[in-house]
Amino acid sequence: MAWEVRYKKGVWLPQLGWWLDAQHATPRAFVSHAHSDHIARHREVLCTPATAKLMQARLGGRRQMTTLPYGRRHALEFGCEVELHPAGHILGSAQFLAHTEHGSLLYTGDFKLRPGLAAEPCATPRADVLIMETTFGLPKYAMPPTEQVVADLVNFCRETLAAGATPVLYAYSLGKTQELMQILGRAGLPLMLHPQAYAISRVYESLGHALPAHTEFEPMRHAGHVVITPPQAPLLAWINPKRTAAVTGWALDSATKYRYGCDAVFPLSDHADFPDLLAFVERVQPKVVYTLHGFAKEFAATLRNRGVEAWAIGQGNQLELSL
Repeated sequence: MAWEVRYKKGVWLPQLGWWLDAQHATPRAFVSHAHSDHIARHREVLCTPATAKLMQARLGGRRQMTTLPYGRRHALEFGCEVELHPAGHILGSAQFLAHTEHGSLLYTGDFKLRPGLAAEPCATPRADVLIMETTFGLPKYAMPPTEQVVADLVNFCRETLAAGATPVLYAYSLGKTQELMQILGRAGLPLMLHPQAYAISRVYESLGHALPAHTEFEPMRHAGHVVITPPQAPLLAWINPKRTAAVTGWALDSATKYRYGCDAVFPLSDHADFPDLLAFVERVQPKVVYTLHGFAKEFAATLRNRGVEAWAIGQGNQLELSL
């Protein structure tokens, strides 16, 4: 049996009757992590215990939940067993590995190989078929050493505070905020969070993930703190003087600073960069790769040029000719 893979706002495996990270309500879906573009009001959900709790906090409602710890085999359908492996993206993020007598299939969801401080280390299990996200699927997206980015970010915060202004960091409330908290907390910087990020951080702590000391944003007490918030949040009107910075892998694009309208950008990402995408394929050693999101067509072409059968899901794939 060859694996049949379809895509329509989510990966569909018709042989199993399951969706993977569908963005619309489905009867049954695997949810790799709790970011808003990967969750929906499905009737039945398979995910890790941490994702279940974070998803409930963000989405509410009731649904049938099957929570599966990393590495534990689970009979999904007749003749198919699955296990979940850490994706290194955010806390509880997981890859979906399906086994049948005809072969194995691995779906990454969002992932990163670089070690972080607020997510489990990424695993690289072997699989015959690999479905992988390729957000940064161009060679120009090679992240600088994390140690240098962290040093530059900490210096930005300290220099801003020394100048009598408030450093404001733009970051997702789920995942990136908690990574920044660990980085800045270790540097001894006082932290104040947007209410949404503060609520998510309470869930992290309830899951046993210790976070540095921090407080919820207070308009009259923010001076002397590093404020972490989503961009364009109303609380920004309360903060003056301030210096703002976006923390995102897209900082590698020169236009990002102007797109965010901020004073600085720092290339710290919770997605795999181009070298990590290549390294991941080398470790998994699949027979065929399906690419998804970002520069999917370009990365599939890169793999084909390296002798790996690869196709972008749901996109026209232009074959390269050797002349």
